[in-house]
Amino acid sequence: MGKYIGAMLMALLLVSCGGGGSAPRNLDDACALVRERPSYLAAMRASERRWGVPVAVQMATIYQESRFVANARTPHRYALGVLPMGRQSTAYGYSQAIDSTWDDYRKATRQRSAKRTRIKDATDFIGWYMNGTTTRLSIAKSDARNQYLAYHEGRTGYARGTHRSKGWLIQTADKVQSRAQRYDGQLRSCNKI
Repeated sequence: MGKYIGAMLMALLLVSCGGGGSAPRNLDDACALVRERPSYLAAMRASERRWGVPVAVQMATIYQESRFVANARTPHRYALGVLPMGRQSTAYGYSQAIDSTWDDYRKATRQRSAKRTRIKDATDFIGWYMNGTTTRLSIAKSDARNQYLAYHEGRTGYARGTHRSKGWLIQTADKVQSRAQRYDGQLRSCNKI
């Protein structure tokens, strides 16, 4: 019986620290989200201090990419509608960073043990990536719409204008901008910014 209780306590501790793989209950209310998962706000504030990307922009990006699910993955691809052919991409975790970009981040920041399923690392990655976008493409860190377009298409794709022919992506980026503005207002109303 003692081993069972110890295992249950360990499982509860792990889930409470990292939020497990499940998302917070209310993703439309930034204040409720950070009350439920204070570690998220702490991670985003640390990233904002380090890289200058506003908390609300990080939140809106994570919402769009993974809905705050730590182990989110892209859907499977199927041949002939039934034969599994693997995932659509290597995007994984809160930030949906692909393998190669995540490896670039770990090398550039010397954070070899960083994990895409850890909110602290995911928010630091978003800050690092968007800071690089500002440096390379002169997109303001507070410009959630264009930062998201460059995040989704890659900086080279954005510079080439690949997003311009993707109406669905433009609409998604507009939603990211709107959500970032809403999150910012909510966080200000509950004194979290």
